[in-house]
Amino acid sequence: MDVLREKGLGPLRVVLGFTLVTTVLHYTHNVVRAADYPQIPGLSLLVVQVVVAISWFVFTAFGVLGYRDFVAGRYWRSLAFLLVYSLSGLASAGHFLVGVPQVPAFWFATIFTDTFAALAMWVFVCWAAMRLNRVSVRDQVSTQY
Repeated sequence: MDVLREKGLGPLRVVLGFTLVTTVLHYTHNVVRAADYPQIPGLSLLVVQVVVAISWFVFTAFGVLGYRDFVAGRYWRSLAFLLVYSLSGLASAGHFLVGVPQVPAFWFATIFTDTFAALAMWVFVCWAAMRLNRVSVRDQVSTQY
């Protein structure tokens, strides 16, 4: 399992750092300029702003828990938390379910960088899960002989 921490901690930090930067930018813009994004019928602008702000903190808490558990060697639990955290990036693509945001190009691009960050997290989680399965199978085989 130390191999996973050795090889995985660096890439995890990069993906988490990138995700943190892109989601801070995008979610902050969503709160400050909420009126520039397509509105969900029946929800007031204030409700949308509060939900967006709270959701960023909740998602980020899952990222922190995932990182903490990875460092502590609780890998499967960590990967579950990290998958939940990845939803912060996937949720950004939800703008297109209600329309195309009319925002400057930089802010429009953050929708895609959020999505890219989420996909990068999924790649990391899949890689780590495959490493864990390989180690588990090797451990089982070596104890049988």
